[in-house]
Amino acid sequence: MIVITFAGMQIDKLYQLFLQYPSVQTDTRKLKKDDIFFALKGPNFNGNLFAKQALEAGAAYVIADEPPGFEDKRIILTDDVLTTLQQLAGYHRSRFTIPFVAITGSNGKTTTKELVHAVLSSTYKTYTTRGNLNNHIGIPLTILNIKPDAEIGIIEMGANHLKEIEGYCKYTEPTHGIITNCGKAHLEGFGSVEGVRKAKGELYDYLKLHDGTAFVMWDYDYLREMSKGIPHIFTYGTSGTEVVGDIYKTDPFLEVALMKKKEKVIIRSALVGSYNLPNLLAAIATGRYFNVTDDKIKAAIEAYNPSNSRSQLIDKGNNKIILDAYNANPSSMKAAIENFAGTTGSNKILVLGAMMELGKESAKEHEDLIELLKHYLWKEVILVGGDFARIIHPFRFFNTAQEAREWLLQHPAENSVYLVKGSRSMQMETIADVL
Repeated sequence: MIVITFAGMQIDKLYQLFLQYPSVQTDTRKLKKDDIFFALKGPNFNGNLFAKQALEAGAAYVIADEPPGFEDKRIILTDDVLTTLQQLAGYHRSRFTIPFVAITGSNGKTTTKELVHAVLSSTYKTYTTRGNLNNHIGIPLTILNIKPDAEIGIIEMGANHLKEIEGYCKYTEPTHGIITNCGKAHLEGFGSVEGVRKAKGELYDYLKLHDGTAFVMWDYDYLREMSKGIPHIFTYGTSGTEVVGDIYKTDPFLEVALMKKKEKVIIRSALVGSYNLPNLLAAIATGRYFNVTDDKIKAAIEAYNPSNSRSQLIDKGNNKIILDAYNANPSSMKAAIENFAGTTGSNKILVLGAMMELGKESAKEHEDLIELLKHYLWKEVILVGGDFARIIHPFRFFNTAQEAREWLLQHPAENSVYLVKGSRSMQMETIADVL
């Protein structure tokens, strides 16, 4: 076995191996021949236990932090596998002089990332976060997947506690950044909306200290204030900004009127909901900044189709389903309900899962949603799980998505429009296929 502590410059030795075998894996089920397997461990798993299996499956090397119980020169022992993975990612990042765009925020960061990638990849060789691999494991894996031909890197950063984004910035070294918004998300970890702003603002703090550029939604006063001191700011919004656009139409899909000198250019997206306007404008602003032509920006956005249960409109028989069930917090839930209320049609059915990670504010935030729902006329409201169970309300309630699914199977509707939304752990997407 090779024992490396990575206390000094020894990370360069591992990097030389990475250059020979430039594919990293943390899951033996997905392992390919000549991958380097990082044996990560957590509260409910221990990758060290799969070292032999990884080698038998064709791994070139295994990075472990526990002795495997057998001798093999392909086993590299280090103090901590996760730290080593992040250090390797940082070392790889330092080999590039290209722009790295970091994207964070309470809502819309994955959609924004996908739109920015669609726009920039129309002109540049662009690498980005796959899906929502935006955490302490996904971010280094994203960086290590960036190949030498890259012209721009796009990194999505999620966070549920303070100092998390600050840590990501240390090895991601973003040159540009976007904070989509700061809302009521992960309040259990952040404590308050002010805590959210402080945490997301760690990206701005990094840009301030490293001559960075921020793309800022100028309509949000708090982002204006937070961005003060950043050397380079490129603004977007509904008026008085470098990129100006507003809602042209929202039913069924969001269409944006982009101002170009004294003309309006209409961009027709496949996204549902007026709340996606800032996400579209962020992508347009990023494209404009990097000299992507307006024709290519328009074509890229219009060709983008949402997936993974994000702002999707699904036609099913004579019904329509708005599936926005990847995540939910008070800010995004309120926006989705209000947008749904404003769409055409009288037979509107809501199927809403509970919101998670809200801490002591959870009961009140669910109560506030109940009050919001009472302001509108709906054909049916179905609430699922969590703190909805603790509140007296006039709507139909089920403990699980499976129970709601079974009821909906027995009570099919016709000529109706559904909104399906809830926190990821509620598995609300499993309901869509029976509607």
